[in-house]
Amino acid sequence: QVQLVESGGGLVQAGGSLRLSCAASGRTFSINTMGWFRQAPGKEREFVAAISGSGAKTYYADSVKGRFTISRDNAKNTVYLQISSLKPEDTAAYYCAAGPRLWVGRSQSDFDSWGQGTQVTVSS
Repeated sequence: QVQLVESGGGLVQAGGSLRLSCAASGRTFSINTMGWFRQAPGKEREFVAAISGSGAKTYYADSVKGRFTISRDNAKNTVYLQISSLKPEDTAAYYCAAGPRLWVGRSQSDFDSWGQGTQVTVSS
């Protein structure tokens, strides 16, 4: 099994920035693609960004493209999400995910392991 623990969420004003981290432990050798999803109150969980095992390929939701950056440090088994130019509509619980797929995951079914989430709240 893979365990994922997110950190870095918080309350920030619109236009501000945060860096989310997700540390993986356990059977980390089985991890290839990693990603971030978010879920706002009353809404379905949605894809935010994902990265390939090597870190060479990334994919972003249109709503965050140009503002969010996903990266990973395989030596630390950690994936990051740098979020900038935050908007109130970015308010959500952000979830880290990991999966064995060799492609960059984009749907929830591409990921087998999930973190507990970290809350990001953007005030206007």
